[in-house]
Amino acid sequence: MPACDYDIAILGGGPVGGALALLLARAARDPSRIALLRAAPAAAPPAADPRVLALNHGSRVLLEGLGAWPAQAADIHTIHVSQRGRLGRTLIRREDFGVPQLGSVTAYAALHAAIEARLAASGVAVLDGAAASVAGQQVDGVDIVRADGTALRGALAVQADGAAPGDVRREYGQHAVLTAATAARPRPGWAWERFTREGPLALLPHPGGADRYSVVWCCAPERARQLAGLDADAFSAALGEAFGTRMGRLRSDAPRHVAPLLLNARRHLAQGRCVAIGNAAQTLHPVAGQGLNLGLRDAARLALALAPWQTGQAPEPAALLAGFAGARRGDRWLTAALTDALPRVFATGLSPVEHACGLALLALDLARPARAPLARQLLHGRRA
Repeated sequence: MPACDYDIAILGGGPVGGALALLLARAARDPSRIALLRAAPAAAPPAADPRVLALNHGSRVLLEGLGAWPAQAADIHTIHVSQRGRLGRTLIRREDFGVPQLGSVTAYAALHAAIEARLAASGVAVLDGAAASVAGQQVDGVDIVRADGTALRGALAVQADGAAPGDVRREYGQHAVLTAATAARPRPGWAWERFTREGPLALLPHPGGADRYSVVWCCAPERARQLAGLDADAFSAALGEAFGTRMGRLRSDAPRHVAPLLLNARRHLAQGRCVAIGNAAQTLHPVAGQGLNLGLRDAARLALALAPWQTGQAPEPAALLAGFAGARRGDRWLTAALTDALPRVFATGLSPVEHACGLALLALDLARPARAPLARQLLHGRRA
């Protein structure tokens, strides 16, 4: 068999793939044997890139440990969960868990720049250019081909970007309208998750200013298209009607983007010397902002699993990848089940179910022990 060009080839240079490369480099005897294959050039996204990312406390600790935490981020100290038109609400506070913040919101461009700076100093081989895919694998390596026809070989391959094959799939009949808004009476450090019959509506602190909020509004596809086409005054009025008056008048002049929502997940993460993490392993509904956080937990656990092989204590990686897949099963499916159930249960339109949800929110608010497991899952995920 031909020799491998790299020990580990990571296909996908998003935040999850970049974080994995940095984690692996810390244990590698020669970081240049780790290849990060990216379809996009190394240039950072423009500063006007509208995407923002919600990162929980565990993800922030991980990125800070890598030296890849962005300089600008908006912290979340309190999460307010409510249901439009029904009684009952829950507050989750940082003080309840002894953490500096429950989570943070940062711009995609800022996180990209922070990871890029660390990669440049890590010794990892960053290969920009055409998209890459697995062409096949043998007992001692994986063949990888790029869209421009070039090929390389890795002792193992990690798929970190792209869509999962859809072994488990659910379409919600919802699209997300993504934008930003300013509030006349902002609540610094507060994030809002408001369930409506259309779907969840989230307002998160925005790194662009103390009165600015990132908006994720989930609703039926036709409604999403209608909202995206409104002028600023009409959209702001509709947003205020759906959210309420807790922060005064909401005003949105920002561009709007519409994205379809679905659950798409692999049943099996590892196959021989190939393994999938992040978006290549699962795509979740955006409720509670768990997708990227789950992907970063994938990366952290995979780096831990591969450390014995990287340091020469384990002879071959396939068994370690299988062990990683087993260790991730509980966290992946618990998180998927949570983000799958919440938007469907709260959007039934059935009064008895809505009242029951309101009572559940009230019970969670009154009894800290009852809400602690949910909050810990959102903060850190399930640890294997």
